[in-house]
Amino acid sequence: MPRSFKNDVPPSQITPESVWKNRRKWLGDTGRLGLGTLVAAGLSPTLSRAAIAVGKPATTIRTDEPVTEYEAATTYNNFYEFGLDKKDPARNSGDFKPDPWSIRVDGLVANPRTIAIEDLVKPADLEERIYRLRCVEAWSMVIPWIGIPLSTVVKRLEPLSGAKFVAFETILRPAEMPGQQRAFMDWPYVEGLRMDEAMNPLTILVVGMYGKPLPNQNGAPLRLVVPWKYGFKSIKSIARITFTSERPPTSWSAQAPNEYGFYANVNPNVSHPRWSQAKERRIGDLFKRDTLMFNGYGDYVAAMYAGMDLSKNF
Repeated sequence: MPRSFKNDVPPSQITPESVWKNRRKWLGDTGRLGLGTLVAAGLSPTLSRAAIAVGKPATTIRTDEPVTEYEAATTYNNFYEFGLDKKDPARNSGDFKPDPWSIRVDGLVANPRTIAIEDLVKPADLEERIYRLRCVEAWSMVIPWIGIPLSTVVKRLEPLSGAKFVAFETILRPAEMPGQQRAFMDWPYVEGLRMDEAMNPLTILVVGMYGKPLPNQNGAPLRLVVPWKYGFKSIKSIARITFTSERPPTSWSAQAPNEYGFYANVNPNVSHPRWSQAKERRIGDLFKRDTLMFNGYGDYVAAMYAGMDLSKNF
């Protein structure tokens, strides 16, 4: 049986004090503002309402490691829809419009439809979770995410019994996402999970971070976070969810199948063809540290891969 999660740490001890104090003020301010004021301030009304719910007692699945500074987490990103350089997403995402937002739901599901984000993500279901995010280029962060368990959303969408996988697709908006104007990848970006991975309690759909709505460069307004996998599995700006009986195509495994597999579990024993994955550098640290199997979440996820060759199924 998986270990129970820790729920005994108050949010004020998890988020850096300055961010926490600013968040409490921000929540209070947004609670007094009308929706028109929020729009004028450049904040999505939908995501603002969602973030306010974090003021309620929240389940906290946590790590004891220091949280990455907000500035670093929002200016050093992989989001190739906005450019290839780590600074490009923050520089080039200002014209992206995450509100209003809807998600197409199709495939092996009881009721195929297009659903507004506020009908898919209920504020009462939101939790703050402190998760490591480990990228395949051997860098990592620790981020306080605000999200909803993907399992809750899957149950809400009522997939049929034949659904064995769930696939995700990023929005296609070349006019707002300049990276999509370049043909180095087959857009839109797609990803997928096995159904047991999707239903694992660690897997979340995220609408915020650090007590605020997701910034555009971090995947606004809705992204996936799968903390035991490399970061490219955590697809951003999700516009479509599809349930299927067959393993869906995924962008990086199609782009470079010898380098990026479908599973993409963090594994220090399997090197990328061009570099080792045995060490990683936490953003803000000078020295590297050992990479942890399953990014340190093995107690909760390793049983799903029992008997699998994790070198072959990388």
